[in-house]
Amino acid sequence: MSQWDGKSKGTVLGYRIFVFLIRKAGVKSAYFLLYFVASYYFLFLKKSNKAISYYFKERLRYSYFESKKMVFKSYYTFGQTIIDKVSISAGLRNKFTYEFDGIEILKRLLAEKKGGVLISAHIGNFEIAEHFFGDIDLDFQINLVTTDLEHSAIKNYLESVTQKSAVKFIIIKEDLSHIFEINAALANNELICFTGDRYFEGSKSLSETILGKEANFPAGPFLIASRLKVPVVFVYVMKEPNLHYHLYAREATVKHRDEKGLLKEYIKSVESILQKYPLQWFNYFDFWSDLKP
Repeated sequence: MSQWDGKSKGTVLGYRIFVFLIRKAGVKSAYFLLYFVASYYFLFLKKSNKAISYYFKERLRYSYFESKKMVFKSYYTFGQTIIDKVSISAGLRNKFTYEFDGIEILKRLLAEKKGGVLISAHIGNFEIAEHFFGDIDLDFQINLVTTDLEHSAIKNYLESVTQKSAVKFIIIKEDLSHIFEINAALANNELICFTGDRYFEGSKSLSETILGKEANFPAGPFLIASRLKVPVVFVYVMKEPNLHYHLYAREATVKHRDEKGLLKEYIKSVESILQKYPLQWFNYFDFWSDLKP
């Protein structure tokens, strides 16, 4: 079964070192140190190496040696997005540039005053979106639906060195009380954001083909979004060269209670982004159903 344990790699000491470099020598000095960290991951994290190598070799059809090279580049790019997130949150927003593709969709969504659902993926760097939305005069509240399983020590440290996030979190609970929080936020013309590409074993899932092979997806985002009768938008924040980010927003066509149809449209959207940015899908676990641990 394709699954994820809800936690990312890393230590508080590692984050402290990178924050020190960012503050004293700039973002690109931290990028330099990242070569050594990415090399360590490439050499020693066999389980995640196998998973991401499968993505490059079997699903994107890279050669064996090209896949190996892409695995290293993937770790390095992922590290860059983390450094960028910390840098921007720590007040270095002016070091980055951005462009927005689909801003009119979000403006119209907010004007309708009935809230909306954003569905993203572990692609690019969506967590920095709030810092860019403020610069283009979009005044809204994003509520990120999450499992909150990340290491608390790392979270506490990052909160101590960065600006407080304007994003609110709705924690998924076994008693389903998060559904009431979602409805309350929508009633207040707020946006609900899900990621649609990770599920936990034991939770409800939907299976569908992505990149030519069947995989499992969390059912929740698509069940909820197809029943709420509010606009649904696929959103991605993609890293580009020279500290530049490209934000994409694409409105989905939603039929009431057709979660499978919404999932299929989501997959087409994800695949189109991956064609442009193959290095930026950061799912380092056994995603496809035929990939053995």
